[in-house]
Amino acid sequence: MPPPDAILALVERFERNREAYRGGHYNETQVRREFIDPMFEALGWDVANKQGYAEAYKDVVHEETLKVGGGTKAPDYGFRVGGKRMFFVEAKKPSIDIKDDVHPAYQLRRYAWSAKLPLSLLTDFEELAVYDCRVQPNKSDKSSTARVMYLTCTQYPERWDEIAGVFSRDAVLKGSFDAYAQEKTGKRGTAEVDRAFLGEIEQWRDTLARTIALRNPTLSQRQLNYAVQVTIDRIIFLRICEDRGIETYGTLQGLITK
Repeated sequence: MPPPDAILALVERFERNREAYRGGHYNETQVRREFIDPMFEALGWDVANKQGYAEAYKDVVHEETLKVGGGTKAPDYGFRVGGKRMFFVEAKKPSIDIKDDVHPAYQLRRYAWSAKLPLSLLTDFEELAVYDCRVQPNKSDKSSTARVMYLTCTQYPERWDEIAGVFSRDAVLKGSFDAYAQEKTGKRGTAEVDRAFLGEIEQWRDTLARTIALRNPTLSQRQLNYAVQVTIDRIIFLRICEDRGIETYGTLQGLITK
């Protein structure tokens, strides 16, 4: 399938004015409106909600509220089908180096990891990177960690079939997005957030058991197991309360320094 004329025009315009767009004065809002929005409209998404759908059924939610690490964040775009969130797109201005800057990649992966999304995209239009977001993000990761696709805008026309075949609205509806995500499953380091969380709890259990047993040598095995489980349950309960605003965020963390 040849690329739409709209994509060819966008690429030609960006290339013609590349130096101006890469200057610090051309900001994220401008690139979103002039390039990224039209690109995803060419992929069949109703970016501006021209259909007038109710909030719960919009194709695209801009700066959707998301809980990340106890705080509230807002990914630039949340793409949905029938109200179900499918993937995020995080936009940056063209002066940002998508390929090598670690911070935008970590930001996107953290958003999508928290939302349990398999794939998400990072772009400034000049560059497009797709990440497998089932790989738990770490601040020390390279920008290439968990990246499964990287393109520059000059490659969009020749690889439009590949892009549209996964990320167009039609491809998502027909299951091609899910198939692509499944194809990337099994990469080293891939894990779902729930499984990773359970792994962390097991580490807590071991540490707590050793610490409590050391300080309470008269406890039976049954008493020790009970003490460990109750402690973990209470920690998780308090963290949930903090995330939901029932308790002041950071209260539990603050107890460590007292």
